[in-house]
Amino acid sequence: MSAIIPSELGRAEFITLFGGVYEHSPWVAEKAFEMGVDSRVNSAEGLAQVLSTVFLDADKDRQRQVILAHPDLAGKAAIKGELTKDSTREQSGAGIDQCSAEELARFEKFNTQYKNQFKFPFIMAVKGSNRYAILDAFENRLQNDVETEFQTALQEINKIALFRLQSILNTQQN
Repeated sequence: MSAIIPSELGRAEFITLFGGVYEHSPWVAEKAFEMGVDSRVNSAEGLAQVLSTVFLDADKDRQRQVILAHPDLAGKAAIKGELTKDSTREQSGAGIDQCSAEELARFEKFNTQYKNQFKFPFIMAVKGSNRYAILDAFENRLQNDVETEFQTALQEINKIALFRLQSILNTQQN
């Protein structure tokens, strides 16, 4: 298979390939394409930077919509098998699908507490992590204020996007 060169893709191909990088939010890829893509986007890191800029330049309501599009970690959607392919792979890669009943109960408790406190789901780029570290992060981040967590969520979403882009581009080039 030949390497994908993002700057050489047409609009439809670009959005098909990168529209799911931000959970259920193809508008990020659409806006990036409309702004013009050049050789900067031909690496995962370069494309991540462009998409990140689009996302961070969006108004707070639009950013909140992206945050709200993310599923709970070890939540009902995961248990029912209703996650996106990317979210399923990411959560299982961190061992969340192997939680004990006690760990699932902690995730459920933290998810509920977090959403009650911040009004959006806990977001963490879990690639390279494990369920123990995630539960610790949950507990620590529950001590933050709303604005700190909103900004943390944006940063974590951008990390998730980079990991997804690396996966897409590395898969296409191998």
